[in-house]
Amino acid sequence: MYAGAKDVAVSLWSVNDAGTSELMKRFYQQILEKGLNPVAAMRAAQLGMMQTEQWEAPYYWAAFVVRGEWR
Repeated sequence: MYAGAKDVAVSLWSVNDAGTSELMKRFYQQILEKGLNPVAAMRAAQLGMMQTEQWEAPYYWAAFVVRGEWR
């Protein structure tokens, strides 16, 4: 944010690489394909992961938040 980024997606604790990769893929798909803002895109990505057997545990997706401009 100090470098001028409007928003940042960050993890609050150490996370699994494979889970992070899947979450980020879903996150950017929501932004690029559906036009969602970063907060809504993160929410949609996390909800989508919750609904899959492989990634349903919060361990894989709950660490991530979007901080910055909320509009």
